[in-house]
Amino acid sequence: MTEKNDQRENTLSVRMFGGFSLVWQGRQFMGGARDQGSQGACLLQLLLHRRKEGVSRDQLERVLFGDREVDDIRHALRSVIYNTKKKLKAAGLPESVYIRQENDVFHWTEEIPVDEDTERFETLLLKAGQAEPEKRLEYLLAAGDCYKGEFLPQQAGMVWAAQEARRYQGLFFSCVEEAAALLRVREDWPRMKALGLYAARVSPFADWEVVTMEALAAMGQMTAARRLYEETVDLYIREQGVRPSKKLLEKLAGDVHYRHAVMDAIQSDLSEQDAKEGGYLCAYPVFRGLYQMIGRILERGGQSVYLMLCTLVDGKGNPTREGAVLEKLSERMEEAICHSVRRGDAVTHYGKGQYLVLLLNTTPEDCGVVQKRINERFVVGRQRTRIQYYVNSIIYPAV
Repeated sequence: MTEKNDQRENTLSVRMFGGFSLVWQGRQFMGGARDQGSQGACLLQLLLHRRKEGVSRDQLERVLFGDREVDDIRHALRSVIYNTKKKLKAAGLPESVYIRQENDVFHWTEEIPVDEDTERFETLLLKAGQAEPEKRLEYLLAAGDCYKGEFLPQQAGMVWAAQEARRYQGLFFSCVEEAAALLRVREDWPRMKALGLYAARVSPFADWEVVTMEALAAMGQMTAARRLYEETVDLYIREQGVRPSKKLLEKLAGDVHYRHAVMDAIQSDLSEQDAKEGGYLCAYPVFRGLYQMIGRILERGGQSVYLMLCTLVDGKGNPTREGAVLEKLSERMEEAICHSVRRGDAVTHYGKGQYLVLLLNTTPEDCGVVQKRINERFVVGRQRTRIQYYVNSIIYPAV
């Protein structure tokens, strides 16, 4: 075994991005589901992350015991430290003090080296800031790879962890933005696409789909770019229960630059592919565009159009709670709606357990018929969950 490998084997590997784990000589001994919120884990998280400055007794006591009334808090702290040392020794770490005390400040021992992902991340960012332009990109990408998710997500309720999580997220965002800018200058679209996909995975709902979409559009992969656009909007609505910001929608839509094409190719691209029976199921931005276009058409008069909101509710009329049951019921509701409206009617997923329907050239009585058809397809046996309907006519004043 080389000296370098031997040094790596005898280094404590610490992960704090995306979760917490400790690995010694290739074996993880802390970081499972049972450890995440334990006092021993909380103690080591603080001590290992603040190896240079140490942690005061007061802060350790606040983090470990909070507002609980403890008869002898100093004895309780000593017990946590003692049990943690036993666990470290049982994991095979060499004999050591492990946790030393100087006055009222506690430190991790200098006898056992530590490789912490957050430290590597900051070191690579520092090197990127000092590097020549041609090397800066590689340091930025390497730093980004260190960030595997939010800092200690299980400790989000702890003030110190929440502050560090915000700081690291800000550093990661700046890292990705600068790396994307450098890749854009180089027109290195494949790596820019990979960067956007990675950033969206480790830091979801932060608009990183824009980076991927720009790369796809630049490579001429317009179908993939449009599909990502629709999937992103649907994801925000399904997972967050909210529509993406106007800024995100505009940026996503604006990044798709269509190349010059002959008329036949344009019409082929515009035509609906794999048309299904029933209503036109579309992403929210498409639905919004249809709504606005129909509003303009209605300015001339001659048609009656209604907007219907369908919401899943329980037997008491309350919105159905989140979870796997809600997802299955939503899928059934979508199918019931799409097969109960006409091909010329538009349907979109609006929020958790909610759908919007544009009913064209119809009447209030016809809306009631549609609701009845949906219920007949959706309600099974003595099922308590039902659909609550709200219907408004679309009326646009003359301009």
